[in-house]
Amino acid sequence: MAGIKSIGILTSGGDAPGMNAAIRAVTRSAIFNGFSVKGIMRGYKGLVFNEIVEFKSQSVSNIIQLGGTILKTARSQEFTTPEGRKAAYDNMVAAGIDALVVIGGDGSLTGAGIFAEEFNVPIVGLPGTIDNDLGGTDSTIGYDTALNTIMEAVDKLRDTASSHERLFFVEVMGHTAGYLALNSAIATGSEAAIIPEMETEVDQLAELINHGFRKSKNSAIVIVAENPKTGGATALAERVKKEFPQYDARVTILGHIQRGGSPTAVDRILASRMGEAAIEAILDGQRNVMIGTMNGKIVYVPFAKAVKHDKGIDRGALDLVKILSI
Repeated sequence: MAGIKSIGILTSGGDAPGMNAAIRAVTRSAIFNGFSVKGIMRGYKGLVFNEIVEFKSQSVSNIIQLGGTILKTARSQEFTTPEGRKAAYDNMVAAGIDALVVIGGDGSLTGAGIFAEEFNVPIVGLPGTIDNDLGGTDSTIGYDTALNTIMEAVDKLRDTASSHERLFFVEVMGHTAGYLALNSAIATGSEAAIIPEMETEVDQLAELINHGFRKSKNSAIVIVAENPKTGGATALAERVKKEFPQYDARVTILGHIQRGGSPTAVDRILASRMGEAAIEAILDGQRNVMIGTMNGKIVYVPFAKAVKHDKGIDRGALDLVKILSI
């Protein structure tokens, strides 16, 4: 904590609903504790190109309900180079920033870890990603909202699916993680979830058609996690055409709709708690940690553990989809 007077905030990588609630909480908790606050526009790119603005309490008025991020976000090729990071550090020093709060997913926190190590900068991360794929935390900011968005979309799809005899593949985001697919399958009463974590174990499509898709059902909805390995929903629908031509397979890719929208109460509260905890962590002298929650309690997770992707999937949830789809 010694010598820290000014805190910089940035959002990086894919946006997630609740990021604004987190920006608000970090800003106001910092000011409450006597720090000055600088908002860094467009993520690490803004740090490299010196897009740094003074933040006051009113800078974050009336944003808790907004999706996206008022600080904007961008991918930064420059920050992946030592020269880019040196420029970012020089701008940070010139702006008088002593510590950073980085809100983003695994790429953002990986970058934060490298930057912290190279320049000895105290950084605290907040898990802002709809994918819920960061280690050491039960949930990430934006995950609950995305889950609700998927649920609403699938409910609407079911209305039309039940009017036709069709197999609907709905592709959801998740990067390399099946949490969104699995939990939205439970929430929507879908017949199955096809997720990357099970890829090596079973032929999920054949299993679904041979066991799961029964004659008594005239339509089925299957939630598919986007996955470069399997080619996602489109590749699965192609397989159905070839191997099971008796089924009429349709594909709906929800895409970036999942990232938008006003955050749910769950995400606003999570982001607010985590934002305040980030400032507490800095006051505590913590560095290079991500704020997580485990069983409702705030925890500090080292960056290296946060970005490991070793959360593991809940087998009970997989069984539940199967049991409830009979």
